[in-house]
Amino acid sequence: MKKILVDADACPVKQEIFRIAVRLNINVVLVSNSYFKIPDHQLIKLIVVNNSFDAADDWIAENSDKLSIVITEDILLAHRCLKKQVLAVVSSNGKEFTEENIGSAISDRAIKADLRGGIESLQLGNKKPYNKRDRVEFKNSLDRVIAKFK
Repeated sequence: MKKILVDADACPVKQEIFRIAVRLNINVVLVSNSYFKIPDHQLIKLIVVNNSFDAADDWIAENSDKLSIVITEDILLAHRCLKKQVLAVVSSNGKEFTEENIGSAISDRAIKADLRGGIESLQLGNKKPYNKRDRVEFKNSLDRVIAKFK
């Protein structure tokens, strides 16, 4: 059975995931370093991992499989999951990570990290605020991914 695994600590689209999962009868597992309230529904489960670095990412990578859709902003986690041939990896703005684009995403991430480390006085890599359009793009992308694998 398909499942959605969510890197949940900073995920801004939890409510959208809940609505889509309930509408389509898909299990959702949110993985976090801390407890937070989730809807009381048989399809929705929260896994709280320890506070160690990458504990949530490790849990998701270890428990993802060919029937998993992973929701994450973490490019390295996306890469790990794609290696396990998950159904899809989607970011909260609706971008789908694929075998074709993950290499350039990893390269961009490394370049930005180098720039941030070398030029501390500049404010590099600031993300735009999450907006309504991002939310719509995410919902459309998740619906499209799920429909593709029915």
